[in-house]
Amino acid sequence: MRTLCSSTLIGEFFVIGFAALVAMKDPGLAASTVWLVSGIAMFLCVALCGVITRPGGTALGWALQIALIASGIYVPTMYFMGAIFAGLWWASVHYGRKIDEAKARFAAQAAQSATPGADAA
Repeated sequence: MRTLCSSTLIGEFFVIGFAALVAMKDPGLAASTVWLVSGIAMFLCVALCGVITRPGGTALGWALQIALIASGIYVPTMYFMGAIFAGLWWASVHYGRKIDEAKARFAAQAAQSATPGADAA
């Protein structure tokens, strides 16, 4: 799960950076505010890569997805991009868990077959 979720988060890191460049064109937004908010979101993307397998990591990822969709208020394209990344996040979590379960089953089978005196069933 860690690899798939981290890949999604790193993709979001770049999308947030590009969205910040677009948001800077809005005369109603101060550049410092845009970069402060975007910088925090970009930092969270990278930080979540390290804590994704800990309790609450997935929930924080979902919160980031909601914030990414909500950023469409300022950059309307982010409604679409946020929805795309929310779908990728769901797939990363869902299929990542399945892959982790399959790896654990395979490791258990390999350990059982490597144990001397184990039945070769």
